[in-house]
Amino acid sequence: MTSGAVRDAGPAENAAVVSVGRPPWWLMLVAALVGSLVTADLLTGSALERMDLWVSALVSGWRLKDSAGYLPIWALTQLGGRGTILIVLVALLGYLAVRRRTVVPVVRVLTALVLLTVAVYAIKHSVGRTAPEFPGSYFFHDDGASFPSGHVANAVLMWGIARWLAVEYRLAPAAQRAFWLLSVVGPLITGLAMVSLNFHWVTDAVVGACVGVLLLGVVHALDEIVLSRYVRARAGRQAA
Repeated sequence: MTSGAVRDAGPAENAAVVSVGRPPWWLMLVAALVGSLVTADLLTGSALERMDLWVSALVSGWRLKDSAGYLPIWALTQLGGRGTILIVLVALLGYLAVRRRTVVPVVRVLTALVLLTVAVYAIKHSVGRTAPEFPGSYFFHDDGASFPSGHVANAVLMWGIARWLAVEYRLAPAAQRAFWLLSVVGPLITGLAMVSLNFHWVTDAVVGACVGVLLLGVVHALDEIVLSRYVRARAGRQAA
C-alpha cells in the first residue's frame, strides 16, 4: 500500500493536462445551499413541484418510450448507471494496481461507493418521493424512492474520481481528457436522459448533482486527512 504514497518519487510518465477536479469550498457551499433550498421548497408544495409536474406532462407527450429513440436515450442514462461506471473503474483500478502497484485508488472508490449508497438512500427513504410515472405526486410515500436521482449523483461522484485518478497517476493525456469530459458531461447527459424518459423529476436530477458534488468533496477530504497521512506514515514519511 505504501507504493501509492511514493508514486511521485520518480519522473512522471505524462504531464497533467487537466485538474484533478476537487470541488472548491465555494462549490460545495453552493451545492449544499441549492440542495437544501430545493428540498425545502418541494416539501412545501411550492413553485418547483409545479415546474416538475409541467415538465413531466410535457415529456410524457413526446412518447419517447414508444418510439425508436427509447433505446438510444436509455443507453445515455447508463452514463450514470453504477454497473457501467464500475466496469470502467474496475479496468482503471486493475491497470493502476498492476502498473503502479498501489491499492490506494481501490480504497478511494470503495469509500465513495459506501458514502454514495448511505447518503442517497437515506435521503430517498426520508423524503419518499414518488416517481413521475406513479399515479400522483407524493412525498413520504412507501413506494417513493425518486428523490434524489442516484444516477446523477453516481455520475458526478464516480466519474469525478475516475478523472482524479487519471490525472494524479499521469495517464496518457487522451485518457485524462476523456475522463475530464465524462466528469463534466456525463452527469448532464444522464440527468437530461432520465428526465426526458420521465424516469425522474427535474429537481431529482438537480439535487442528485448537488449530492454528488458534496460527496466528491468529502472523499477528497477523507483521502487528504486520513488515507494519505496513513500511507505516508507507513512509508516512513511525515504527513504534510
